Amino acid sequence: MKTEERWLRQQQHLAGPWLKLSTLMGWGSVLTLGTLAWFLASIIDNLSFGHASLESQWPALIGLLILLPLRTLLGWCNEQFASHAAVRVKTKLREKLFAHMQRVGPAWLGRHDQGALLTLLSDGIEALDGYYSRYLPAITQLIFAPLTLLLFIAPQDWLSALILIATAPLIPFFMILIGKGAESRNQRQWRQLTRMGAHFLDMIRGLTTLRLFNAGQREADSVKQASEAYRCSTLSVLRIAFLSSFTLEFFSTVSIAVVAVIIGFRLYWGEMEFIHGFFILLLAPEFYLPLRKLGSSYHDRMEALGAADQLMEIHALSAPATDHSRRTYLPSHPHGIQLQLKSVSFLWPESNNGLHDLSLDIEAGERIAIVGPSGAGKSTLMNLLLGFLQPDKGEILADRQSLQHLDPRSWRSQLAWVPQRPHLFHGTIADNIALGANQASDEQILDAARAAHCLEFIENLPQGMNTIVGEGGHGLSGGQRQRIALARAFLRQARLLLLDEPTANLDLASEKLIGQTVDRLSQKTTTIAIAHRLQTVINADRILVLDHGQVVQQGNHQRLMRESGPYARLLGKGWRNP
Repeated sequence: MKTEERWLRQQQHLAGPWLKLSTLMGWGSVLTLGTLAWFLASIIDNLSFGHASLESQWPALIGLLILLPLRTLLGWCNEQFASHAAVRVKTKLREKLFAHMQRVGPAWLGRHDQGALLTLLSDGIEALDGYYSRYLPAITQLIFAPLTLLLFIAPQDWLSALILIATAPLIPFFMILIGKGAESRNQRQWRQLTRMGAHFLDMIRGLTTLRLFNAGQREADSVKQASEAYRCSTLSVLRIAFLSSFTLEFFSTVSIAVVAVIIGFRLYWGEMEFIHGFFILLLAPEFYLPLRKLGSSYHDRMEALGAADQLMEIHALSAPATDHSRRTYLPSHPHGIQLQLKSVSFLWPESNNGLHDLSLDIEAGERIAIVGPSGAGKSTLMNLLLGFLQPDKGEILADRQSLQHLDPRSWRSQLAWVPQRPHLFHGTIADNIALGANQASDEQILDAARAAHCLEFIENLPQGMNTIVGEGGHGLSGGQRQRIALARAFLRQARLLLLDEPTANLDLASEKLIGQTVDRLSQKTTTIAIAHRLQTVINADRILVLDHGQVVQQGNHQRLMRESGPYARLLGKGWRNP
């Protein structure tokens, strides 16, 4: 069994009892069909050859009237239970994968294409619907339905049973033979879809930049080409699927015709009674029906395998082990957090960048600026402090407590994180400031906005704090979004403030205001800032120069300027003076 199909089978338990109930309804439908066919064959035989009166057949006719709607009801329940099973699997699997992505953390997910992840969590999981609602029920029906019908047929005529057994394998043989060619194409089609979704999302995000550089038409043409390639790939898969369906219908029709012709000759030669021949002819199409259903749903299997190949990549992402015995963080300093890094190492598998045996002591209330070239390990250090990554070796202590033994939520409740491009959600400005502090009062939100210099622009908005902003802070400038993010940090009253150059990509006026806000916010907290500008580091108590995952130089600005080292070389590469 292929790895993808084994993974799909492992998700069956998410359906609960619904797949088993669907199987039970299908088996009941087959039993009802066998009884129904016998009643019908006996009625026609008695009326045509037994010279029986219609009145004598009323018990059998009443049985037909009961069994016909019963079989319809069982068939409907079979489909409904299978559909419900598929919906349940999709819902549970989406929740399961989303929870796994949360455990993996933003540090790992940030290194994967978000457009591809969104496509998989939406269209990829939806592609599993046919596998659980049609293909798996068809597989189970293929096992029990022909065997059950053979139990009806074999006692009446063993030769017809042998003919059915001999012709039945032809259908799945040709189905597999033709379907093999479609599997690789289907997986290639899914990779095209995820790449196209990722490209389209990236293009939407950079729409403003594309307009500024007049590159909109070029990107529109690239999307058109990708869509055309995906259309051709889809049609190539459908051609094979239609060929497979035609082949299955052809061989099932030929098999039924062979059974009918042999029964006809045997009736003509007097080797078989009419009731038995007619009864077998009624059941012969139903004997091949599960095989035909399996063939028609085989395309659902191929589509699910293509999606599963991508979904397994998300499922295989390594997540930190959950330790339910972790302790609550207990602060020991009124202002700030004391941090210790003891021989901490973390390497990214694909690039071998990260931290190498880093040891560091940061006092409570100290202002630290981290500088260094790209790939030096600055972001890795931040992700380790945030708890998004776990060290490969070494230990991180907060107030002499190991982060590995602390509850992540308890630890993160002490932190405030302000990235270069903070994300604002669709909602009011007050809601965005209170993100992560749901119990905050209106007065506390207002005080935080005032401390972050937000009121200077909020008071000019149509509805003040109740003004609705779009997703991503649409309608606000970069400086305004940064100040709202800093207001969040004020509201949290965090004891550890982590900054990723909050003044990057801003004009001089916004940079000055945010610099003042950061200075105020840093007075009662331990502050660690990734710095790309001189304005950020000049007032720091200590500057750490990282290179290849190690601290190669440290000290305040004045001391490091007197030394000829990595810090001086970084200043010579175009750092902006305040």
